[in-house]
Amino acid sequence: QLQVVESGGGSVQPGGSRRLSCAASGFNLEYWAIGWFRQAPGKEREGVSCINNSGENTNYADSVKGRFTISRDNAKNTVYLQMNSLNSEDTAVYYCAAVYGFRHCISGLLPSYGLDYWGKGTLVTVSP
Repeated sequence: QLQVVESGGGSVQPGGSRRLSCAASGFNLEYWAIGWFRQAPGKEREGVSCINNSGENTNYADSVKGRFTISRDNAKNTVYLQMNSLNSEDTAVYYCAAVYGFRHCISGLLPSYGLDYWGKGTLVTVSP
């Protein structure tokens, strides 16, 4: 079964850190770009970060620049999102999505449409 699965969510205090993982199964992530998205209660889903297939290109939403870092380990078929200096506005369900090809996440975030595989999400709650 081809899928991506997120993990690493949970509760964290303001100012804390969390690392999310997006693991692919059934296909080789080497040829796929990965995007992280999030949806807060009552808000639309928004793009957070993305990384192209080689890892040479990364992009971030303005709201997370300087705090979040995306990386990938193709040998482990996994993409990570390191989140630091978390605040209450980062509370959301975080999703990863995969799109095949070499032309994605070159000059900006991935759109939320046209992606091949979506995970079911992992909840991150930032509260005292």
